[in-house]
Amino acid sequence: MKKLRCPKCNYTITFDETKYQPGQTLVFQCKTCGKEFGIRIKDSVQKDKNINDDSPNENVGSIVVIENRFHYKQVLPLRMGDNVIGRYMKGSKCNTPIETTDPSMDMNHCVITVMRDKNGKLKYVLRDGPSYTGTFVDNQILGDKEKRVIENDTLFTIGATSIILKDANSG
Repeated sequence: MKKLRCPKCNYTITFDETKYQPGQTLVFQCKTCGKEFGIRIKDSVQKDKNINDDSPNENVGSIVVIENRFHYKQVLPLRMGDNVIGRYMKGSKCNTPIETTDPSMDMNHCVITVMRDKNGKLKYVLRDGPSYTGTFVDNQILGDKEKRVIENDTLFTIGATSIILKDANSG
């Protein structure tokens, strides 16, 4: 199943992309606002390229956004390289968006860089965006340009939102 958002009102629409041919164009009409918009199903050549390149599909861990008055619990997968974490907004450069109404969370609040150390073990490095309200690890604010290596079950806070890192070995 594939999810997409209405470009006008952000309503989430779900459909089964396996029922359509690669290259086929689909037109949707939003149930909420009535906006019509189209998408093109990706070519199988692109899908095959992604399947053979195992780095984008590799499980390197996730973050768990703890439910509070601004949002529901969310589990967001991480990828190798920079994972820019922030409030979801259409057009943002954030590649790990949190659906929230938390006004103290920036659109590009912090970054978790996932890399391998010299022994091939996954390493997670957290740094602030920079953001207006800061990024806290163990109730200590990260300084400007400060980077902190974090591990499985590390709790960090951005705005009024608490997040837990789950490494690739977590169940």
